[in-house]
Amino acid sequence: MGMSDNVRGLVLAMLSSLFIGTSLILKKKGLKRAAGLRPGVGGYAYLLQPLWWAGMITMIVGEIANFVAYIYAPAVLVTPLGALSIIVSAVLAHLLLKERLQKLGVLGCLSCIVGSVIIVLHAPQEHTPTSVEEIWNLATQPAFLIFVAATLSIVASLILHFEPRYGQTNILVYLGICSFMGSITVVSIKAIGIAIKLTLEGTSQITYPQTWFFITVAVICVIMQLN
Repeated sequence: MGMSDNVRGLVLAMLSSLFIGTSLILKKKGLKRAAGLRPGVGGYAYLLQPLWWAGMITMIVGEIANFVAYIYAPAVLVTPLGALSIIVSAVLAHLLLKERLQKLGVLGCLSCIVGSVIIVLHAPQEHTPTSVEEIWNLATQPAFLIFVAATLSIVASLILHFEPRYGQTNILVYLGICSFMGSITVVSIKAIGIAIKLTLEGTSQITYPQTWFFITVAVICVIMQLN
């Protein structure tokens, strides 16, 4: 008996977390071997390190696996499993980078595991959109538009007010920006995944303006999160 779409999505999401968590360690080891300046302050010696490139390729593979996972499984199942990459990074940092994992860190890892398991086991049985137009209809509902407006307002506040004052001393500023923008990214990625799946099955979604709108939103959100 073949795997269901949900199982495929969950397996891909877990593999994605493994790859992404490992990539962070590989890139950090590459940066340490380069013994140069950080990218943010003008150092580029890391670009000559094969280990850094191995980490970058591993991260790309992980992101692709995560993207494909959204095609098969609902976002409510895939998104929480992204937290598992934190656990992978923490464990590998302890083993390979000799960064001691404190009791509070262990508690955080356990919280990630418990939270992910609870969400996956008790995810609501809701109808999963099967077309770009269906996602567009849901995304233009008043409740979601209010959510988007509130999210963008908070992000603007974080970027314009809090980042200049506290960005260099409080990681929660950048974490907040990425998290809030990520909530919009997930919807766009889900729509793009469905568009690709339907197109490959013979029902082209390329001609729909909604498809290109979601692609544009996803690109903007990803660029903001990277910056």
